[in-house]
Amino acid sequence: MQRLTTTAINTIPYAKQPVEIVERKGMGHPDTICDALAEELSRSLCQFYLEHFGLVLHHNVDKALLWGGTSQPLFGGGKILAPMEIFLAGRATCAYKGIRVPVEELMHDSASNWLESNFHVLDPAQHIKLHCLIRPGSMDLVELYLRQKETGIALANDTSCGVGYAPLSELERVVLQIENKLNSNEIKSLHPEIGEDIKVMGTRRCDTVELTIACAFIDRYISSLQDYFDKKLQLASLVEHEAKLTTHKQVMVTINAADDIATKSIYLTVTGTSAESGDDGEVGRGNRVNGLITPYRPMNMEAAAGKNPVTHVGKLYNIVAQQIADSLVQELDEIEEAYCYLVSQIGSPINEPKIVDLRLQLRSDADIEGQRSSIAEIVHDKLTNISLIQQMLTDRSIHVY
Repeated sequence: MQRLTTTAINTIPYAKQPVEIVERKGMGHPDTICDALAEELSRSLCQFYLEHFGLVLHHNVDKALLWGGTSQPLFGGGKILAPMEIFLAGRATCAYKGIRVPVEELMHDSASNWLESNFHVLDPAQHIKLHCLIRPGSMDLVELYLRQKETGIALANDTSCGVGYAPLSELERVVLQIENKLNSNEIKSLHPEIGEDIKVMGTRRCDTVELTIACAFIDRYISSLQDYFDKKLQLASLVEHEAKLTTHKQVMVTINAADDIATKSIYLTVTGTSAESGDDGEVGRGNRVNGLITPYRPMNMEAAAGKNPVTHVGKLYNIVAQQIADSLVQELDEIEEAYCYLVSQIGSPINEPKIVDLRLQLRSDADIEGQRSSIAEIVHDKLTNISLIQQMLTDRSIHVY
């Protein structure tokens, strides 16, 4: 495989370095809401296109803006003064072979369904206004997309790159685990005061882990200032317990660090998200395709959510790079860490990137020369099966935020 370059690196493995920083924006964060709604619209379009036309048609609906509302939270229950507004923008095939595609209806239905499924207090009918700003794509990109009907090969619709790495460090696993736990149905039934807007910032200095968590508490479940601080202590205890299921390091937890008891300034919301008053959101400003923001790891700036899963390498190459890195570490004992970089060229087959660059941290007694054929087989397998990602995204077996 001429496009494959494999380099052994000799550095301190990531998890053994003295400082680590990892972040995750939870499901109710304004940026994550935008990612989710863009991706849900892409899924809905894919399903409609497949059902009515037998193939996924051109679309890229990867632009979204959440304009925050205004609210008046109060102990025991406040009110929304002005709703949040979400603008979903992009390009889609709006008609094909004389059949209209109900893009706006699909947008409203997919967004409302996701919001209803992922928030336990927020009511999309009352608290959110949705705006559909979708137009057809340019003729050249639509024509490039449709060439696959003739050749059977999807062609890259952009010149772009994707990156992935493996394995996740202990801190990365902790940060993912904490947010997933706090936004689980189990925790919401036990602690309904915990909103969905949860941001976890994890840092590690040597063997000390600090977790700073921003959690939007819901006012109707908080009776007083004292009750708020009591529930904060309960949450901190819950987080510490959950973290210690994964790490044996010292864990320090801080919840809503800006709270000021003297001025009664606390993080209280009506709906469980800061988007109701304090924050706005946008696609691509949050988690990468592995669900994390990792400034000490390779990342790129592509917003994967909402891109079509057939030809858009800005989505596909980040997922495939992650799959390659995961498989290298899982299947080859000699590899301690793997970093994968892919580069496409517009108009070329998506399974033939111009560059596949692997940076591998080997275990102390390993030799890369003896692994080259196995490495090439793994890369070839993942690229050959890149079309499988479409179905995996449509049925939600993989995520991009």
